[in-house]
Amino acid sequence: MKNKIISLLANLLLFFLFTSQINALEQAWNLAQEGDKIILIRHSLAPGGGDPAGFKIDDCKTQRNLNRTGINQSKKIGKLFKQNKVPVDQVLSSQWCRCKDTAKYAFGDFREFTALNSTFQSPYDKNEGKQLNELYDYVSKWDSKGKNLVLVTHYSIITAVTNAVPSSGEIVITNKDFDVLGSIQTD
Repeated sequence: MKNKIISLLANLLLFFLFTSQINALEQAWNLAQEGDKIILIRHSLAPGGGDPAGFKIDDCKTQRNLNRTGINQSKKIGKLFKQNKVPVDQVLSSQWCRCKDTAKYAFGDFREFTALNSTFQSPYDKNEGKQLNELYDYVSKWDSKGKNLVLVTHYSIITAVTNAVPSSGEIVITNKDFDVLGSIQTD
């Protein structure tokens, strides 16, 4: 009898956890559907960490890139935005190839924005203050027209502006002050 009660309680707990996750996911998509949000997306899966020594921004062969899973994850992001009818004003991307590829596979059209470049490793870590100021300035002047601004970037930038630590392909929804309103895992 005791084991049945424990099993029942465990199943109820799992049910409530699953239900709350579904509600949080639905709430996040509802926020995005409203528009007027900043939607930060960490680039999709690109195995490894950082970039090889001597990598070049304009040469994808020298960088850490999306693998097949990352490409599929990027395509899934685009499908989720369409399925959930999320209005997008513009998509801006870091100049790193893994970000540009995430933006390309998810949305098609995007524009590079240097303020979204990684500040994870030297010598780019010295640019963080300048980049963040440029990003805050851009967002403060952005006129949403009822749509969302999508920023495809790196965890270093997302963490710097939100304190969130997103996984690959995670979507973080904020207001113009970068207060986190919700997040969506896409793995």
